[in-house]
Amino acid sequence: MASSILLLPLFFFLFSPFISFAVAQATAKTFIFRVDGGSMPSVFPTHYHWYSSEFTQRSQIVHVYHTVFHGFSAVVTPEEADNLRNHPAVLAVFEDRRRELHTTRSPQFLGLQNQKGLWSDSNYGSDVIIGVFDTGIWPERRSFSDLNLGPVPKHWRGVCESGARFGPRNCNRKIVGARFFAKGQQAAVIGGINKTVEFLSPRDADGHGTHTASTAAGRHAFKASMSGYASGVAKGVAPKARIAAYKVCWKDSGCLDSDILAAFDAAVVDGVNVISISIGGGDGITSPYYLDPIAIGSYGAASKGIFISSSAGNEGPNGMSVTNLAPWVTTVGAGTIDRDFPADAVLGDGHRLKGVSLYAGVPLNGRMFPVVYPGKTGMSSASLCMENSLDPKHVKGKIVICDRGSSPRVAKGLVVKKAGGVGMILANGASNGEGLVGDAHLIPACAVGSNEGDRIKAYASTHPNPIASIDFRGTIVGIKPAPVVASFSGRGPNGLNPEILKPDLIAPGVNIIAAWTDNVGPTGLPSDPRKTEFNILSGTSMACPHVSGAAALLKSAHPDWSPAVIRSAMMTTTNIVDNSNRSLSDESTGKSATPYDYGSGHLNLGRAMDPGLVYDITNDDYITFLCSIGYGPKTIQVITRTPVRCPTTRKPSPGNLNYPSITALFSNSRKGGSLSKTIIRTATNVGQPEAVYQARIESPRGVTITVKPPRLVFTSAVKRRSYAVTVTVDPRNVVLGETGAAFGSVTWFDGGKHVVRSPVVITQMDPL
Repeated sequence: MASSILLLPLFFFLFSPFISFAVAQATAKTFIFRVDGGSMPSVFPTHYHWYSSEFTQRSQIVHVYHTVFHGFSAVVTPEEADNLRNHPAVLAVFEDRRRELHTTRSPQFLGLQNQKGLWSDSNYGSDVIIGVFDTGIWPERRSFSDLNLGPVPKHWRGVCESGARFGPRNCNRKIVGARFFAKGQQAAVIGGINKTVEFLSPRDADGHGTHTASTAAGRHAFKASMSGYASGVAKGVAPKARIAAYKVCWKDSGCLDSDILAAFDAAVVDGVNVISISIGGGDGITSPYYLDPIAIGSYGAASKGIFISSSAGNEGPNGMSVTNLAPWVTTVGAGTIDRDFPADAVLGDGHRLKGVSLYAGVPLNGRMFPVVYPGKTGMSSASLCMENSLDPKHVKGKIVICDRGSSPRVAKGLVVKKAGGVGMILANGASNGEGLVGDAHLIPACAVGSNEGDRIKAYASTHPNPIASIDFRGTIVGIKPAPVVASFSGRGPNGLNPEILKPDLIAPGVNIIAAWTDNVGPTGLPSDPRKTEFNILSGTSMACPHVSGAAALLKSAHPDWSPAVIRSAMMTTTNIVDNSNRSLSDESTGKSATPYDYGSGHLNLGRAMDPGLVYDITNDDYITFLCSIGYGPKTIQVITRTPVRCPTTRKPSPGNLNYPSITALFSNSRKGGSLSKTIIRTATNVGQPEAVYQARIESPRGVTITVKPPRLVFTSAVKRRSYAVTVTVDPRNVVLGETGAAFGSVTWFDGGKHVVRSPVVITQMDPL
């Protein structure tokens, strides 16, 4: 059996799930090796003599990394990896790990307006290149037209790779480059990539990459819709930004760290300005930064001035479910927008229960059918409508209630159809709460929340003659409240370093329309024969490219802004109220949301272009942060590539990283009287040179927050000012709530248009 490994400069070993393949008389795996930069020759692997004697003829090099990472990945046996384990040039080793994808009107919902504001001031992002790490791209879509676009930016140094149904003619002034990374997959999957369902090229067989790329930077496409739903003009957040597609994920087999790391290496050399990566851990493991290739590759890119936007994951509403936690990455959760696709479940007793659907086939037209819940038999597979679980004698000619979970939502409808059912009501469980997403079902079907699902099940189980229908009501805009934090969006606290609040912010991620591949139907199922130019999807995968496009606009309007400044501009200007002027709420519970759900708030590009004050972070600041969490110089070098020194006199505090949000973390071991902690921040004025800001403080019950000085004065000569935030907790009166935290804020305002807000999180826990 074979798989692959990554080599790093100290030897750290990560046990992860992997898919193996057969190699004669050996059990090999792909590992990633981090190697001391001084031991890495320019010609590789021919001159890499020190390890060649350790490898057998069955070994193979998968990737060589030179830019964001010094090292290589190779298929070796565990014994061969052990032989390299103590070599002085090897800093770390970890096993290749499989990741998963985190799977119009939204630009206006973010505050973007035609012919003025950020769109106008940035020329729609025309000189910025967004590298999209995903499943590739379908270049023929109107969203990727280069009509009336200027020349390719001069800083672009990338290529347009050829492969199956893809060549140089598929790139243009919009898609400036495209690459595919398949070596890791070829090494890990029996027989390599399945060419009957995939293209060994940048062409997108899955649809996810086409959707995210056009969400970030799609051109204006008139008369867009998905089978009549969400009709209008589709456009990305940065319609003139250029796209570089990096195919690192493959249909039915996911995304491997070794390939993702190779894409980071290439993208930095190619000259991208923004990287959008809607990918995260698919195995429930939260790895430390030095064992996380996404964190390592992102650091290498960020250190070169590239903004990285990543998805927060779809494991909400569970606490501590947020992924992509590195502080140099902008982590994006998902919220709803003010558009919905209502479909009501109509019961025979007259009740009409709200749901959603994107079904576009022949409607039921009010006709009532018997309704049945297979779950009352006690068989969980039947209640979930799993393959071959339904008895046609019980469901033929009926509307079937199916519980959500364990299989794709749309696949359950096919199971119902095969068993003779005429429709489906998909019911959330308690874990999904009331959060709903629309699906392009192949039979008449709608999704309902947990409460509505329970009512329908009770009706079907107790009524002597239960009947129902489904009423599909099309597209409705102006929905209130919006945004609402999506139930699936990954939640805090940060499982690695609670001092850094994650997610950073939320952006539109529910029922987002964008371009789609022509290779599969809107459900992505092999049995779906439909073709569509646009598709409607939900997930933090959809939220992430909104922030990627936003970063492109801000980078174009402010070329001198660092990635940290761009993130700060977004975070400190977010909305924390919805369109009904109430606090943001949690879709899963209907209750008020907290910064653990939405970070600093919902992206508002109407204000981000001119934030007033920003919080910048340098590479040295990140190194100090890594020292503060207990990493030694050799461990840090795995991430930074270069040797570092940590302070020897006084250990820095991780909470003092100059982050736009603030967390006061108190240890559980502290007992007794008042607890106090002081956190330092440094604000940089990017507004009018002469400015005075006053602090406004919101302190939760049992907590006192003070700021010194309470007034910041900036001049043309003094652009940076530091201040101290002291958080004092009275253990007898503080109320930490269900999340184990209390929340306040520090806001700086100049009496004019600038309001610079930082959430303050107060919690008691011991860092993991």
